[in-house]
Amino acid sequence: MNTTRRLQFSKMQGIGNDFVVIDAIRQPVQLSPAQLRFLADRHFGIGCDQILFAAPATEDGADFRYRIFNADGGEVEQCGNGVRCLAVFLAEQGLSTADELVIQTLGGPTRIQRLADSQIRVDMGPPRLAPPSIPFEAATQDSRYALEVDGRTLQIGAVSMGNPHAVLQVDELDTTPVERLGPLIEAHPRFPKRVNVGFMQVLAPDHIRLRVFERGVGETLACGTGACAAAVVGQIQGVLGPAVRVDLPGGRLHIEWQGGDNPVWMTGPAQTVFEGQVLLPDDDNANDG
Repeated sequence: MNTTRRLQFSKMQGIGNDFVVIDAIRQPVQLSPAQLRFLADRHFGIGCDQILFAAPATEDGADFRYRIFNADGGEVEQCGNGVRCLAVFLAEQGLSTADELVIQTLGGPTRIQRLADSQIRVDMGPPRLAPPSIPFEAATQDSRYALEVDGRTLQIGAVSMGNPHAVLQVDELDTTPVERLGPLIEAHPRFPKRVNVGFMQVLAPDHIRLRVFERGVGETLACGTGACAAAVVGQIQGVLGPAVRVDLPGGRLHIEWQGGDNPVWMTGPAQTVFEGQVLLPDDDNANDG
């Protein structure tokens, strides 16, 4: 983009995972990575974990297209908290009155249902456990993998929920060095597209606590796909049942999975914080820190 202009946006959050949501249906939008980083910057821009675009569908059977960009400007496949915000955004903006929609994402089609009290139920699709589909370098599929990190051998689960996740079970979440281990696992060479890292403390077969270090973002208050990944890994490792309450720093999600090729269902809230306009600089003036 060569000129500075004003961009309409909504600031939204799903249990503390915050987003800048942009209507790319009624206004033309094409942003560079530097401009995306500007929007996500909490000092010079608006500030968010990710930037979301509501766009016209380009695939048959989809109602809308959903694009997700991390705070570092890179596009990713899926975001569970974001898709709940997208459902609320489409309704509040008058773009759809339907209670059920199919959303096109890089990670595949996603079905969303609007429930009462701002609760959104999302069909996140079946988990992908085969290492090449995550992607993760491993000779065979297993429920646990040994991963060498910082001179230690960690036992992780690996799964794709439309985006790659590593899940590490810990005894005490509050004292786990998420800030140190998160970046090391995120960039581990066995994850060729990097990975989101979940740290899971099991409280009961139907209740866990979770912290997530997201690739390209850092630790966030919540991660919907991370909650799904933790519930799946916990179930295949034999420590969780088919319905799990997931307590993240920003709030609670409810995850259901009946195993096998069944979809993972996620239920949680989403809301608009405020709406506004931002003066969007050209690439030469976009602050990159």
